[in-house]
Amino acid sequence: MNSNVMPSIVKMEQEELEQLLSTADVKETIATEINLSKNKNRAFGIVDLWNIQRNMRSARKLIKRNLL
Repeated sequence: MNSNVMPSIVKMEQEELEQLLSTADVKETIATEINLSKNKNRAFGIVDLWNIQRNMRSARKLIKRNLL
């Protein structure tokens, strides 16, 4: 195992530091076309519960197979 550790203090020139810390204008856009209310009316049903349990069973099998 490699035990090289980088120093916690990074040395850089004053000009580079000022360039990184300078205030630059960032143009931001707001996504107005997204409709988040698609699945709000959908209720949690027995099929959803069955899918969760099925996925848990298959994940458990994969874990068992990889550990043995």
